[in-house]
Amino acid sequence: MQAFFLLEQVVNGLVLGGYYLLIALGLSLIFSVGGGVNLAHGAFYALGAYLSVEIGKHLGFWPAVAISPGVVALLGVAFERLLLRRFYGADPILGLLVTFGLALVAEQAIRMLWGAAPIPAPMPPEMKGQVLVGDFMFSRYRLFLLAVVLAVLAGLWWLLQRTSFGRVVRAGIQRPDMVAALGIRLQPYMTAIVMLGVGMAALGGALFAPITNVHPAMGAEIITVAFVVVVIGGLGSFWGVVLAALLVGVVRGVTIHFAPAAGEASMYILMFLVLMLRPRGLLGERIEKFE
Repeated sequence: MQAFFLLEQVVNGLVLGGYYLLIALGLSLIFSVGGGVNLAHGAFYALGAYLSVEIGKHLGFWPAVAISPGVVALLGVAFERLLLRRFYGADPILGLLVTFGLALVAEQAIRMLWGAAPIPAPMPPEMKGQVLVGDFMFSRYRLFLLAVVLAVLAGLWWLLQRTSFGRVVRAGIQRPDMVAALGIRLQPYMTAIVMLGVGMAALGGALFAPITNVHPAMGAEIITVAFVVVVIGGLGSFWGVVLAALLVGVVRGVTIHFAPAAGEASMYILMFLVLMLRPRGLLGERIEKFE
């Protein structure tokens, strides 16, 4: 019986890790190419959740999950062109302060539009219930979320590793000076990366809304966890962030099972231990500043 509950917590931890992964991968890519931490990233996640709930009232759950990330991704294009682009090559603290201010503005705007109280996000009826795998029982919706995260991860890996777009992005992360010498402008690619990153964050908000609390401060809560995941995985490392997200999710899931009060602290202890042994993170790489 103890092994059953432990395995259940490991699976739930993997789902939680996938939840973190959708947020942290976009945050890591934006930092790697642009050279600045986007503290407003969590606001796009929250907006994706709220828009999916609102759209779902009229069109249903599945159209809402498809539409809300696209709408937020378009907002990400405006965000990059009108605001974030001004801070490429500047002191990173400036971009950090501006995006922090934008996150606060977005949170208050959500409070004004939808109120301060949490709102319910319905789960599609066909995804309710449990799935029996041998002697083990798992949530149908959580297994679906895990499958979606794996599909998104595979698609993103293919985009970055098997396309000309991905080759330019990877070169821009490692040697932006050489990319510029070849006459390739990184700014259009940065716009696409921001669009992709905030769209993934919004997808996370839309998909996980039925099993999390949809409330105005949800963006501020997730950005801290996402930043911890990026630090543990290593700046500029795709697989480092993947490994860190799953590791943090499983560690939190198992810790909550044995010591509920230590669940929140477990990821910070994990970050401390990793950085003591590997200051660049698990798979961190040396990256150059975007010019």
